[in-house]
Amino acid sequence: MVEDIFSKRIGRFREKMEERDLDAFLIFVPENRYYLSGFEAEDLLLTESSGCLLITRSQKYLLTDPRYAEEARTEAPDFKTEIYSTGLKQILPDLFSHLKCQRLGVEAHFLTVSRFGEIEQALAKARPSAEIVPLEDMVENLRIIKDEMEIEKIRKSIRLTEKALHTVWSALAPGGTEIEMAWLIEKTIRESGGQAVSFPPIVAAGPNGALPHAVPTGRKIAPGDAVVLDLGSKLAGYCSDMTRTWIAGAPDPKLKEIYGIVREAQLAAQDKICEGIDSVGVDSAARDHITKAGYGDFFGHGLGHGVGLAVHERPGLRKVNPVLLEENMIITVEPGIYLPGFAGVRLENMVRVTKTGCELLSMEELFYNF
Repeated sequence: MVEDIFSKRIGRFREKMEERDLDAFLIFVPENRYYLSGFEAEDLLLTESSGCLLITRSQKYLLTDPRYAEEARTEAPDFKTEIYSTGLKQILPDLFSHLKCQRLGVEAHFLTVSRFGEIEQALAKARPSAEIVPLEDMVENLRIIKDEMEIEKIRKSIRLTEKALHTVWSALAPGGTEIEMAWLIEKTIRESGGQAVSFPPIVAAGPNGALPHAVPTGRKIAPGDAVVLDLGSKLAGYCSDMTRTWIAGAPDPKLKEIYGIVREAQLAAQDKICEGIDSVGVDSAARDHITKAGYGDFFGHGLGHGVGLAVHERPGLRKVNPVLLEENMIITVEPGIYLPGFAGVRLENMVRVTKTGCELLSMEELFYNF
């Protein structure tokens, strides 16, 4: 059954190749490699690679080095594994020549200049008249709609994240540090069976909460602080993402005000979501509410993003680049208000787009009703 899933994905990808009149396509993005083949290896840096897929109209290769040879053959048995020991340039010319490749697609948004040059030289050596066609989001546009298996894996990842959130929520108290709470999140996810956190946890107390991507510090939580908790887990390859804002004791009136505005904005956006709705319209539902309340200048990021094999993927819910929402897209809804020198509030849920609305995947808990 798993092999059938990958075969169907390859079939859909080949249809996209045919639309672009491509003979072959090289795939390096780790999540894209996995999505089409089942090969799970990760790349630690953009300048490092555990391999790539070479897909043609009729054949499919997994190119890798000896470190990953066994994993490649086990995890992607439907692919022909080709091993190189001195880099891709060792085997690409012969493959390009053998496959009679004239139009080669590559992932323009991911390749370094150096790797692009290596591919270009190999193609020129094999077939001087051939051309490289740089493209973006060829596989990502397939990943944007989740199948039932993916949705179930995402649900399990969310449950794990919720467990970690409950654990840290119970431990939060004045005197604890941001770093201690961040480690508790990561420790809980790991000890509960998670592959990893899907991103380094954000624990931002008091004025640090005004930094949307704050890095945990040794700052101690003080009475009255708002603490932004943004966390996610990776389980069975799939990510989750959730944010709540905890408050140490009785909130300052200003903090109470912005918390309520953010929560109302989140609910307004969730009510707007359904198949066929423009992503910019969903963003506007939250943004307009915050703007009318007088805090539009303090909500500087997009409302949300897709989540799946990567914690940030298509579609984006922003003021620009509209996308029509489709059933079984998985997206976040995360408005925020960030007041420099004072505090920040962000609230984030994950939802599944349905034909008539959205299904809330995150727990409807740990919100304040002031």
